[in-house]
This record gives sequence, C-alpha cells and structure tokens, in this order.
Amino acid sequence: MSTNRLFHTIALIGKYKSPEISDSLIVLAAFLRSQDREVLVEESTATAMGHHHYTAASYDTIGQRADLAVVLGGDGTLLNAARCLAEFDVPLVGVNQGRLGFMTDIAREGMIESMTAILAGKFSREQRFLLDAEVLRHGELVSCALTLNDVVINKGDSGRLIELEVKVDDELIHILRADGLIISTPTGSTAYALSANGPILHPSVAGIAIVPLCPHALSNRPITVSDRSCITVTLLPPHDGRIHFDGQTRFDASGGDIVRIRRSHFAVTLLHPPGYSYFAMLREKLHWSATPRH
Repeated sequence: MSTNRLFHTIALIGKYKSPEISDSLIVLAAFLRSQDREVLVEESTATAMGHHHYTAASYDTIGQRADLAVVLGGDGTLLNAARCLAEFDVPLVGVNQGRLGFMTDIAREGMIESMTAILAGKFSREQRFLLDAEVLRHGELVSCALTLNDVVINKGDSGRLIELEVKVDDELIHILRADGLIISTPTGSTAYALSANGPILHPSVAGIAIVPLCPHALSNRPITVSDRSCITVTLLPPHDGRIHFDGQTRFDASGGDIVRIRRSHFAVTLLHPPGYSYFAMLREKLHWSATPRH
C-alpha cells in the first residue's frame, strides 16, 4: 500500500472545549486539504473551530474511516483519543499544545514541517500497550476501563492510610499500608508514577510498574513485573478508596473490592517525525544535562 493511500483520510482531534487551539486546527486542516487529503474533525473539536467546511465525525466514524489521527493538545488529550481509538488501530500523531508533552512530541511551530515529512512517509512508528482494569465486588464486575498511562488506587477523601493486598499471578507481594498504589505502563512511567519515585521504563520494555504512594514502611519500594502478569489488588476492609483510570475517569471503591489489571490486547501506534528521540525528549522535559557540543 502506498503512503499516499495510507494517509488519504486524516482526522483532527483537539483539546476538549479549548477555543485557543482553533487557529492551529484551521491552519492544519487547510494544509491537509491542500495536500489532497480528506479531513475529518472530531465532533467536539469541530465546535471549537467555529464556522468551517470540514466533516464532523464521531470517534467511531474516525476509527472506521481515518488512516491517521492528529491530536492537538497535551498528553491528556492524546490519552483520551488513544483509548477511544484503540480498538480501531488508527495511528496517532501528537502536536503539543500543553505544558509537558511526553507523547505529543511535535511543537506547534513545527507542525506543518513535521506533517509534510510524515505525509511523505518520513516517520518512525512506535507501539504502546494498554492495560485492561476490572473492579470486582463480591465476584461481580462493577467497573472496567482501558488505560494507556496508569491505574491509581488511593484513599480518596479519607485522611487515613488504606491497606491493600497486592498479588502478582496469585502470589502475594505484600500487604501495603499507604496513601495508595500506582500500576503503570511504560508510557505512564513518566507521569504520576515518576513523581512517586517510580522507575522510568523505556517504551520498548515489556513491563508493568507497581509503585506505592507514600508507604507507611519505607521498605515498600517500586517493583516492575512482566507485562504478561496479572496484578490483583484487594482493598482491605474497613477502608474504602477511589480508583482512577488515566486520571480522567474514576470509581469509588469499597472495602473488599478487587482490582484486576493485565495487559490489554489493544495497542496504540504513535508516529514520530524525523529526528525524534525518546532520550532527547527526556533530557528536554526533565531538564537533564544537554548533549555535549562537538
């Protein structure tokens, strides 16, 4: 299949209810049309663009018709788009309109140049796996979610520590007394888990990080397990808690609830423009030492 055919229909997805990105959306849409591409605009994004002549489309329509989706916003916008489109396997390109942009790696100022290269077939392709999370209460499924970054179990509004029984493949790891626990993909390792002293996992690492949040015992340290593992976390009574999925949806849990987490069979494909480097991104975003000059 030729590159031109591969990227014939391109969807634009913008930060939710964010009129400040409308100028970038309009510029990018006009550029893509000038390149003889069909342009779809996600429904809520279309309202931010005001009057325009592009086709508004639901995520289902984008998944069925688009060859590529360009996300304009921060990492949160890309997280939401990735979950909505995961079952359709539509490649994503991220244009950074946010503050950090660990995944949205194209700067707004270089948007047209980068998209020109990508349309010409000059890009690298990277897959990121997701997690399936289920919440069981008395053996019944009461909540489920797909996450690209992490599942966070915390004490919610309570000021007390909670107690969690953590198992990997039915083997007890520990009984954790803490503010909570983060279960993170490599993608999410540079998000909330990083601020909790979790490890940074390169995207190619087939692992899931288990990171305690402010543990009562300082010996409770982060651990990375195989992505083939099934992780179960039981919220021990009488403590209630709250479960967050990618920091965007949540579920109020009760004592005795079990959270079961495993790698999803869905994956997200990210396309990067020429010159992209994961380590260069870390140096820039985390203000590590600059590359020495020759």
